[in-house]
Amino acid sequence: MTETLEYDASGLLCPLPVLRANRKLRELPSGGLLTVRATDPAAEQDFPAYCRQTGHELVSSTRDGEALVFVIRKR
Repeated sequence: MTETLEYDASGLLCPLPVLRANRKLRELPSGGLLTVRATDPAAEQDFPAYCRQTGHELVSSTRDGEALVFVIRKR
């Protein structure tokens, strides 16, 4: 079974959502999934860039009302 974590970064501004998500990813084994909710509009560009730079996989990026929801698979 894939280990999963969720992190709510609502209300945090750049670069905190990515920095805190990075910290949460360290708790997961390789292949684990992290779901992040963020309300900072900059997160829409920040998370894809973060994944490209770190080698993690951005599984999905969706909108849920005011929040952006990202699912990241740890490399």
